[in-house]
Amino acid sequence: METAVLSRELPTAHEIRTILSVGLDDVDHGALEAIIDDASAGRDSIRWSVRRSGGVAHALEVLRNGSVPVVLCESELVQGSWRDLLDAVSRLPNPPMLVVTSRLADNYLWAEALNLGAYDVLAKPFYDEEVVRTLRSAWRRYEEGNKPTSKTKKARMKSSPAPLALGSPS
Repeated sequence: METAVLSRELPTAHEIRTILSVGLDDVDHGALEAIIDDASAGRDSIRWSVRRSGGVAHALEVLRNGSVPVVLCESELVQGSWRDLLDAVSRLPNPPMLVVTSRLADNYLWAEALNLGAYDVLAKPFYDEEVVRTLRSAWRRYEEGNKPTSKTKKARMKSSPAPLALGSPS
């Protein structure tokens, strides 16, 4: 597994996050790794591990076998499409944030991807700051959506008795 770092500081092992790149060619995958290696995350330093997948079937195998918060998926895949991957990951217990990448990131792709539930669209060639911002933001959204406390709190609120009214009855 290739590892790239979003910070010069070495965080603890529990701070390592995996990004899955699906369908990116050698040049784009190399650019992604270079951006992550050169980026600085500041105080919230996060180490990123970048895994590579050639298509939808292999990506789903990787996603079923481990925690991956962010998936970067090429808009044009040899077998399957980003839509197929988005549909499949939406059925996972903790679905990752899917970011579509494309050299032709036009308004139609942006509208379609976001309306169908993708997290974002990144235009290629990659712009360093935009990639880092998108990865951090997608990771935060993933973490917020997968907090066990939010579901637990809702379940407790439904089963709790109504609070007693204070004061004298009228």
